[in-house]
Parts: sequence; structure tokens; C-alpha cells
Amino acid sequence: MAAQPLKTPGTRYTWTDYQSWPDEERWEIVAGMAYAMSPAPSTGHQMVTGNFFGCLRQALAGSRCKPFVAPTDVKLSDNDVVQPDILVVCDAARITPSHVEGAPDLIVEVLSPATATKDLRQKKALYEESGVREYIVVDPLEHYAIRFLRGADGSYDKGTVFAADEKLVCATLEGIEIPLREVFDLAGPAAAMP
Repeated sequence: MAAQPLKTPGTRYTWTDYQSWPDEERWEIVAGMAYAMSPAPSTGHQMVTGNFFGCLRQALAGSRCKPFVAPTDVKLSDNDVVQPDILVVCDAARITPSHVEGAPDLIVEVLSPATATKDLRQKKALYEESGVREYIVVDPLEHYAIRFLRGADGSYDKGTVFAADEKLVCATLEGIEIPLREVFDLAGPAAAMP
């Protein structure tokens, strides 16, 4: 089932509304529409997210760039508040005690059947428009990743696909390569995710 906007139909929500919602409920706002972040992601989704985050965290140790994992609020505008699976911020001024203010340098979304369309349409367009320099989507079922880079004209390229046996080069993070075999936890050529 695809993620559908919730709350009151036709109402445009803002950062102020978002801050008043109960902490135990997870929501995102895209173009003023509220989307529930439930049900919780699958264990396979969480394993891939954790492995990718672990690789990034290790690679960025001692760097000015800081990785975060969901749930971390990112306020892109007053009507756009998201909780990407993984994000990296290289400008410390964007990191507040409660959230990230403005576009991260890199965002990673791990696809799930319920949210894949939103991640590849609405959120990709939002990240592009908001100035996210690099957007990566990871498919934990089919074992591949697609990297979109923002060009000088402000739009994303057509995307570069990386297979499970390749290293994903993070173009905005100099010298950072993520071994997708480790992300997908593939022990050998015949290994498959549960």
C-alpha cells in the first residue's frame, strides 16, 4: 500500500503544526501535506539502513561532516519537514539541538514497498528543489542503489546505478566509498537477504 497523505484532507501543514504533534507519532510534511511514517520499517530495511549508516559513520570519523540516522527532523522549508533514513550535514551551522535546518549535503532513503513511490517522486523532487547535493536511494530487496547528483543548473542528473558487488562513490563526500556488499550483508555470491 502506497503512503497516502493523512491528517485533515486539504489542509496545508507547517513546521509550527509539526512541532505540536505527539512525539510518539512519526510524520513528514511534503508540500504542506502530512504523511504518516508507519507502520515501522521491516527488519531488512532497518538492517540495510544500519549497515549503510555504519559505513558512513566510520568513513566520516574525524570529519567536519556529520551523519545522522532516522528519526532526525530536517526542516527544508516551513511546509517541508522530513525524516530521511540517513543524512549527512557538512555545515555545523545547520545542526540545531532539535533538528537540521535546511538542505543536508547528502540524503539516503532505503526503499520499502509502502514508500518507494513517494521516495522516488515527491521526495526526490523536494530534495532537488531544496538543494540537496546528492540523493541516494537503496533497494534492499533487489540489492542496488541509485545516486542522483545535483548539477550547476540545480537539477538532478539521470542517476547512476550501483550493483551489490560495487562500491558506491559518494560524490559530495571526497574519498568516501560505500561497499554495497557490506550494506546488503552479502556474505558470498549466493547469499540473499531474508
